[in-house]
Amino acid sequence: MKKDKKLEIMRHSCAHILAQAVLEMFPEAKLGIGPATEEGFYYDFDLPRTLIPEDLEILEKKMQKIIKENLPFKKETVDRQKAIEFMKKINQPYKVELLKEMSRSKDRGSSITPKGLSGKNKKVTFYRQGKFLDLCAGPHLKSTGQIGAFKLLSIAGAYWKGDEKKPMLQRIYGTCFANQKELNQYLKMKEEAEKRDHRLWGKRLEIFTFDQEVGAGLPIWLPRGALLRKLIENYLYQELENQGYQWLVTPHIGHLNLWKTSGHWSLYRENMYSPIKIEGEEYLLKPMNCPFHVKFYNLKIRSYKELPFYLAEMGTVYRYEKSGTLHGLTRVRGFTQDDAHIICRPDQIEQEVTKLLKHGLRILKNFGFKNYTIYLSTRPEKYAGQERDWQKATNTLKSVLKKLNLVFQTDPGGGVFYGPKIDIKIKDALEREWQCTTIQFDFNLPERFKMTYVDEKGKEQKPYMIHRALLGSIERFIGVLLEHYAGALPLWLSPIQIQIIPVSDKFLSYAKKINQQFLQENLRSEVNEKDESVGKKIREAELQKIPYTIVVGKKELKNKNQIVVRVRNKKELMKISLKKFIEKVKQEIEKKK
Repeated sequence: MKKDKKLEIMRHSCAHILAQAVLEMFPEAKLGIGPATEEGFYYDFDLPRTLIPEDLEILEKKMQKIIKENLPFKKETVDRQKAIEFMKKINQPYKVELLKEMSRSKDRGSSITPKGLSGKNKKVTFYRQGKFLDLCAGPHLKSTGQIGAFKLLSIAGAYWKGDEKKPMLQRIYGTCFANQKELNQYLKMKEEAEKRDHRLWGKRLEIFTFDQEVGAGLPIWLPRGALLRKLIENYLYQELENQGYQWLVTPHIGHLNLWKTSGHWSLYRENMYSPIKIEGEEYLLKPMNCPFHVKFYNLKIRSYKELPFYLAEMGTVYRYEKSGTLHGLTRVRGFTQDDAHIICRPDQIEQEVTKLLKHGLRILKNFGFKNYTIYLSTRPEKYAGQERDWQKATNTLKSVLKKLNLVFQTDPGGGVFYGPKIDIKIKDALEREWQCTTIQFDFNLPERFKMTYVDEKGKEQKPYMIHRALLGSIERFIGVLLEHYAGALPLWLSPIQIQIIPVSDKFLSYAKKINQQFLQENLRSEVNEKDESVGKKIREAELQKIPYTIVVGKKELKNKNQIVVRVRNKKELMKISLKKFIEKVKQEIEKKK
């Protein structure tokens, strides 16, 4: 058994031990679900009172006692109807709801249904340790004594089944590892991650905010954040202009018929918002930009000589996310994608994939991401298009990765229904992976929208279509940037590159004069005119992670060719002429430092 699978089983077993401990502390507790997660586990409870942080320590001691008792995990199989009656008897309404849902379902469970328990089975399984019994498909450890090192981390609210219309439960998060050393490493990483949390830096650096009245998952970009977005978008605009892309701007809504034709209405509806009625017609907030790009391509009869055809857009899309899944900028309900589509002939796909990969990796490097993992995802069981096209596209992706000497992992059957894909997941300063660049073939839209081109023999042919995003969601990417750099963005991306601090009002005029010189050189600078002490102003500049701070006083006014510069994260002061400083800063910006 693989280590990750062992860890997953251990964590799920630990969740059961947590539930047993909670029932010992609150006999009237109602149990929700308790799955293992990538970083640990959680369990949801309906409790007679609100938990406080001190409760976690009490629960941990109870869990340690259960582990010490070395209780065996025993699997019990019972008739589903009897299970429903039993759960009613012991007053566990959420388990009753799950069991009834399973009896109606023809699927293999759901996102909140224990895996392996479905409507196809008249029998359901429970796992028992000591007096505790829980509905579960397993598997589990042999006994509670096999649990390694664990820690309860936090308490949060969570709607039952993630639905705001259902009861709010209390979720206890925990983690578990094979030994104390691994747990300590994780806790240290978690502590560092909390220091880097982009939500904290977003507030401190005045990048973005959220407002309850505006709506959850809908960020408001503050002036510095709007500038940061513009810097990133301008950079991408220039890069893609150089690559020969044509830019589009498409509507934020589209007629329902468009989404029916594209297949999104039938295949992606749970991620879309309800239709908006306008003069009796139904429209939808767009979840994708692709159909609009296809419509542009189909405006004319296209010749093989026009291909490849490059289309790009900074398109804002809207996707339904349950409130419990929202997280700062990294999970929002409205976001902007650096979306692009390449429409080409079959004989062009290898050169296009090669260009996309090279360009994508260079862009990520310029943003400071040099470590990444590449995944190649192949055809799933249900798919659109012809098998021969899937095979050709998959072989091309694999061939290009090998020719470029790029190490990759294959995810068999992990492709989207419309085509195979390459995903590049960047690694941040804490080695966490984030989905970023993606290259996806699409055999669905060309068929649905009857896309064609005329070949050299005058015959209509179906083109290949490739979706491409370099950074993905601009919102999420900025969140990742803030965490990767712990707020200290590279000079070329810093909304404020230089701050000038006059010692007193006597030197304000000179500070503004220097500032004007910087602005004329297209450097982003400002003068701190607040009525505060110099020390406080310097401290504030340090907290705001401003790359360069210049204090001007009597000496600087007297020797106007010389300035003293405080460099971010360095104790030593830099004495330099104003002219050379400007040259130095411009060179750093040019080199994307």
